[in-house]
Amino acid sequence: MFLVEVIGIEKKEERGNGLSNINFTQKKLEKIAIAGETGSGKSTLLKIIAGLGQPDGGKVLFEDKRVKGPLEELIPGQKGIAYLSQDFALPHFLTVEQVLIYANPLPDALAEKDEVAKELYATCKIAHLLNRRTDQLSGGEKQRVALTKLLLTQPRLLLLDEPFSNLDMLHKSLLKSVINEISDRLNITCTLVSHDPLDSLSWADTILVMKDGAIVQHATPEEIYKQPINEYVAGLFGKYNLLPSSISKALLGARDKTKGREGLFIRPENFVITKSQKDLSAKGIVQKVSFFGSYYEIEIKVEGVVITVQTQLQLYLLKGEGVFVSLSI
Repeated sequence: MFLVEVIGIEKKEERGNGLSNINFTQKKLEKIAIAGETGSGKSTLLKIIAGLGQPDGGKVLFEDKRVKGPLEELIPGQKGIAYLSQDFALPHFLTVEQVLIYANPLPDALAEKDEVAKELYATCKIAHLLNRRTDQLSGGEKQRVALTKLLLTQPRLLLLDEPFSNLDMLHKSLLKSVINEISDRLNITCTLVSHDPLDSLSWADTILVMKDGAIVQHATPEEIYKQPINEYVAGLFGKYNLLPSSISKALLGARDKTKGREGLFIRPENFVITKSQKDLSAKGIVQKVSFFGSYYEIEIKVEGVVITVQTQLQLYLLKGEGVFVSLSI
């Protein structure tokens, strides 16, 4: 049994962000990340799953029951599903404790001193904020309070729409740890949308990549990163090299299978640089060496194609120097 089934969802939008034949399933406690460029339809899809958007076709099943849209319900939203939008808002001039008490649908069962509420406060790392007013909170603190407010409804599915946007590195890191704990400690299934897909790689069990309202690749993070279906997917998840068949054949030999494909996608960290030739290597000329703290990024021209290589080794390479590149995979 699937917790969520998205079946043939269609949505027409005048300004884009529409959806075309979206299909996927989600098991209980499976962590799904939805990635894609701005305007690819990620947020539109999330709202339809939450019952806050009305599809033009198809359906969403949650625990085997169809999720109704806002045109079918007086109060939009599916019971059991919590949705944290990019535009969340907290009441002004109330303390965090007051906001959470007023939002609590079961005040007797989830009072401030109740163990369940305590666990929520600890998980979302807001226990020290209870006596502060909402207008005294930073953006990251407000977001964690808004998240706690949603979790008080005891959802089985939590939808997070761009939770890391506009956060500094400290609050972003803190929120990441909170989201990781939500599934483990509270037994809640999570789906996350992020404009920075790199946030998804270490968290998700499954990644859906969207473009122009359609899913273009549905796979594990490792498959998405190492075997992107096209340049669009490859570019979303970091720097890459698209090697023509002449170079891929020199580097892979009999293992080369690029015939009939647009080329071979290789991440910069999957190259090895040597100053002497070895089997399955290609000669190139160093174009640029850049230092990034934990690694060096080196641009090497091979057969007229500039290849970007990342390495932690300082080879003392100079611009114009001849080297050989091979693959570590």
